[in-house]
Amino acid sequence: MAKKVKYYFDTESLAYRKIKPKLSKKLGYIGLFLLSSALFGFLCFVVLLNTPYFETPKDRLQAREIETMKLRYSILNKKMEQIDEVLESIEERDNNIYRAYFNTSPIPTEQRKAGFGGVNRYKELEGFNNSELVINTSKRVDVISKELAIQSKSLDEILALAKQKNKLLAAIPAIQPVKNEQLKRMASGFGYRSDPFTKARKMHQGMDFTSPTGTPIFATGDGIVKRADNTASGYGNHIVIQHGYGYETLYGHLSKYKCKAGQRVKRGDIIGYVGSTGRSEAPHLHYEVHKDGKPVNPINFYYGNISAAEYSIISKLANQENQSLD
Repeated sequence: MAKKVKYYFDTESLAYRKIKPKLSKKLGYIGLFLLSSALFGFLCFVVLLNTPYFETPKDRLQAREIETMKLRYSILNKKMEQIDEVLESIEERDNNIYRAYFNTSPIPTEQRKAGFGGVNRYKELEGFNNSELVINTSKRVDVISKELAIQSKSLDEILALAKQKNKLLAAIPAIQPVKNEQLKRMASGFGYRSDPFTKARKMHQGMDFTSPTGTPIFATGDGIVKRADNTASGYGNHIVIQHGYGYETLYGHLSKYKCKAGQRVKRGDIIGYVGSTGRSEAPHLHYEVHKDGKPVNPINFYYGNISAAEYSIISKLANQENQSLD
């Protein structure tokens, strides 16, 4: 198609002449075209940059780094799951074997698994695309670190107890307090029994062994005599031995003493003689074992001088609900 030619009427020559466009105007049109093209191209470029269909090399590099980070966190969480399983096994053995063996209270689960209260420790990790993943992983690391610290301290305690094992085993009350070869001297066991004076049913916190007055009484474990007097109501002449590790034993209704307060005694030492002093119906020894300030059944502490068969016999006798002698 031919380019249109424009004319104008020249009044002087009375003729039509061609209109010749000025060079500046041509250049203006060209400049405007180039500017609009540049603006349009820039807008298209911006739009492409903000769409998922166009990635710069830097974007691709960052995307790979993010995926790599997610993979590493996933691997880290799997490793922490394995650490959790191993740690739980160690904690179970610690509570149910090591601490039980050394007669030490287990560490409560709520203490082992306690989190971190108070100030938000992870505030600086908030506000990012993967904040939840990073925060949860950080929390798990902190909790495991705390559990490991508690378990490490516990094993230090167990190690210290192991070094004192011989002292511990010597201190635990482990024999009967009077000679009882035929197992016939056990008159009343631990538990609710009929009171010999009021006939009311009440808790009997020890065991009664019938024996003639003057029968020797033995310390059932190593320790220090805490008291040897008759100032406690009902027990008459009595002895209390502190064995350590939370153990105490009491020997009541004695006819006389063979030890004094502050004296160190060993298992098997004669500390006094059977009698019927205090609130007693007949000559006998009232024997109690206390652990951490609470009375416990003495029958569980005779493994030092009776067999399994003998334990079965004396256990049946002790469980009979009869009348106590004090």
